[in-house]
Amino acid sequence: MLPKSVQNLIDEFSRLPGIGPKTAARLTFYLLTKPKADIHSFGESVTKLVDNLRFCSECFNICESDVCDICESEKRNHSIINVVEEPLDVIALEKSGFYDGVYHVLGGAISPINGIGPEELRIDQLLDRLKNGDISEVILATNPNLEGEATATYIKDRILAQNPKIKITRLARGLPVGGDLEYADEVTLRRSLEGRREY
Repeated sequence: MLPKSVQNLIDEFSRLPGIGPKTAARLTFYLLTKPKADIHSFGESVTKLVDNLRFCSECFNICESDVCDICESEKRNHSIINVVEEPLDVIALEKSGFYDGVYHVLGGAISPINGIGPEELRIDQLLDRLKNGDISEVILATNPNLEGEATATYIKDRILAQNPKIKITRLARGLPVGGDLEYADEVTLRRSLEGRREY
């Protein structure tokens, strides 16, 4: 019943994560109400996303040049590498304004159920960076779920087998600010107690 071009855009929006058919239709019909120039600008932005973006040759974060701004910066501490799963994790950590080292983006986490093994991740590239650089610490900032923990453990073992002198740390976990003890699960409480520090 819909023109083919409208249905095609609805189908493409529906393929995005978190967008179902109704939301896809709303987005499509919203675009139909906009001036032609706005729609062309939107389309051009999507095209430039594909044409201009690439992965940093050092850390594999997204960027528009061969090396990202973080890796290129002389103000960053290049002796500390923060290992994250995705580029969005870099953005989250950068928003904190607290971390001044560099990153390594794995491109996911080990997940046998989804057919993702260590070979599909950028773990070998991380190990190469550790061989070639003067790295004093590796922070494992994978997500605190089953896949993230498995990935962190695997990377830790590989690093220690290659260079047992490198300091390996894991992000602290515990109770969120404003959270109540009675609503925390057992694992969170255990990690909070394990990670306690002098006050």
